[in-house]
Amino acid sequence: MPSVSKQFTLVLCVISIVAAFYVYINVPPSWVESQLRFETYTDNKGNWMYQAGGKTLKIDQIVDYENSPLRQSALTLTTQPPALKQQWVWLSDSSESADVQASSLVLLKADFHYGLWSLLPAFIAILLCLITKEPFVALLSGIVVGAIIMGQFDIFSQVLIPAVGTTSAASILILYLWLLGGLMGVWGKTGAAQAFAEYMSKHYVKGPRSAKLVAWFLGIIFFQGGTMSTVLVGTTVKPIADKAKVSHEELSYVVDSTASPVAALIAFNAWPAYIQGFLFIPGVAFLATESQRVAFFFASVPFSFYAIFAVIGTLLLSLNITIFSGPLLKKASTRASTTGELDSKTARPISAKELHNTNVPKGYKANLVEFLLPLVSLICVAVITHFNMGSPQIHWAFATALFIAASIALIKGMSLHQLLEGLGDGLKGVVFASVILMLALTIGLISRQLGGGIFLVESLGDQIPFWALPLILQGMTMLIAFSTGTSWGTYAIAFPLAMPLAWSLAQSQNLAHPELYLMICFATVLNGSVYGDQCSPISDTTILSAMTTGCDLMDHVKSQILPASYAAMLAGLCWTLSALILT
Repeated sequence: MPSVSKQFTLVLCVISIVAAFYVYINVPPSWVESQLRFETYTDNKGNWMYQAGGKTLKIDQIVDYENSPLRQSALTLTTQPPALKQQWVWLSDSSESADVQASSLVLLKADFHYGLWSLLPAFIAILLCLITKEPFVALLSGIVVGAIIMGQFDIFSQVLIPAVGTTSAASILILYLWLLGGLMGVWGKTGAAQAFAEYMSKHYVKGPRSAKLVAWFLGIIFFQGGTMSTVLVGTTVKPIADKAKVSHEELSYVVDSTASPVAALIAFNAWPAYIQGFLFIPGVAFLATESQRVAFFFASVPFSFYAIFAVIGTLLLSLNITIFSGPLLKKASTRASTTGELDSKTARPISAKELHNTNVPKGYKANLVEFLLPLVSLICVAVITHFNMGSPQIHWAFATALFIAASIALIKGMSLHQLLEGLGDGLKGVVFASVILMLALTIGLISRQLGGGIFLVESLGDQIPFWALPLILQGMTMLIAFSTGTSWGTYAIAFPLAMPLAWSLAQSQNLAHPELYLMICFATVLNGSVYGDQCSPISDTTILSAMTTGCDLMDHVKSQILPASYAAMLAGLCWTLSALILT
């Protein structure tokens, strides 16, 4: 990093820390009422029950809205945390019919934000990522700034250790550090990945274009979305693409842009079951039950314009049609084809060299089955558990693949010492990337705690023309997901506001087809969040796309943001025209 850049980075860090102390001392939090609506009903004993997270839970106490300390009029009068975290309330007289009661029973929560200051940690992290290309320094700086704003000055015991101790963090360590790293290490030790690349190059892949088409096709097949798709496609196609001299920027873009976008289009995965929980609107009959909301999700798929254009954009790039690819991807493609260099001269990939080198023991001959059998078992376990248990058990899938790969190596004569050496190389190869993932998870958690998404949602007014709402929702969710690095977290923030607001506008402005309008607004939230997550340097899928393809993280972010933005702009135009013409 040049000295000028170092000086600027240091000045920026000092200014951001001073600003964080200013917010901590002088800016009181603004408390905001949040209303969460669930499917509620009475059981045969007359108890009110609700469903959340796949569980049926009892509602112990209900009060009138006017008596709740969590109502907005009460929260506005204080800057102190309310005594209650949440409370069930009636929004109307409880003597009405049972159906009306159920629709007027909501769970109140008190959230807070610091206005624009809530976005400061994510802003600093993203800006430093772009300037320094050092994600570790950038993410840690953002975490420090956020911790100071919240008054948590013991960064280790109050921020990092609690974040590392969560279920999500443990899942990352087990999946990406142990299972994924171990599997890639075994494949490197046995030479299985190289054998697969040589077989594909001999029979199917004849150059960069066919290698990219294989990557695109695998992205369509592995439609589970998110981290699973990026890891599966990235690890499978990298040896093929490297042999065919495909630049890592192009490969990581194809992998990233066919993960969540494809999952939104071919939604036979965990997405509908998760998202439907946020779609309940009182009085809207076609969203009354879980099955109806899932059906609504699938009916809205034709309006997922961003996902459609993103997948088409990667297909065009795979066919070497670079008109919508942007200058950075074109430059990367030209560099790889003319010099054979898969990375830029300044690139610093976040995956270590251990993952890209083979160290096959003397006398050991790799077989194509050693790559395909673990891969097929991984896919089968994920698909079978998805249909049997409601969501794919990714840890089971990778553990099975690792066990099979290791067993084949031992049966073929590799010593236990050599196998463990390969496992060790694999673990070393993903240690740094796992640390980056942990930091990204932590800063995303801090951004949500500071209420950045809540602030953006609160800033959205309801006195707007109906045709403008899809664009506003798109911009809002793009910004929230980009700032927090998560699309699913954005759904939890945006859908409970966006859906009732869209329905209210459709009714107040007498739209002829309010259900279609609701589908359009639903698609903007779904797709805007996917865009923000895909382009954010603090997103787990962005980091994993770079890691599994061997790409520099910021080279990946900067090269894909322009073609992704082209798709987003086209999608915004289509949503606006759809609202004007169809509703």
